[in-house]
Amino acid sequence: MDKAGITERVKEIAGKAATESGADLVHVEIAGTKRDAVVRVFIDKEGGVTLDDCSRVSRAMELVLDEEDVIPSRYVLEISSPGIERELYSLGDFEKFSGQLIKLKLKEAVEGQKTFVGALLNVDGSKITVDDRMRGPVTFEYSDVDKANLKIDLSKEFKGR
Repeated sequence: MDKAGITERVKEIAGKAATESGADLVHVEIAGTKRDAVVRVFIDKEGGVTLDDCSRVSRAMELVLDEEDVIPSRYVLEISSPGIERELYSLGDFEKFSGQLIKLKLKEAVEGQKTFVGALLNVDGSKITVDDRMRGPVTFEYSDVDKANLKIDLSKEFKGR
């Protein structure tokens, strides 16, 4: 099985394990070398992910991965939450976090700027609008996005304290 096939099978296994544990699969990535792979699985759920959630998903996945010998070498399986400044991996993530503060990096610069930070205003089809702190509202095609993350809005976090 090629790397794309292995990744797809791991996603299927991780999705089932996450669902059975009451969580949602956020993302799967396989890194490392052919001899020493690192399988990273990010899960999330309402109210946050606990260590027990990660352990349940890990045990369920290990059973299937080892039984089917999906990864033909040694591997380390890492299960975790996507974190407070989680990466946005899909157009669905952009829709889910509409209204949140994000940092977005484009593949190509627009008028000399590649990185934008601001509120995610809107997702319309494949178009994403961000209220950039420097330029105001700017709209991009999803396909032009290289990387995007949620950002902690410290002004909101410390307001009223």
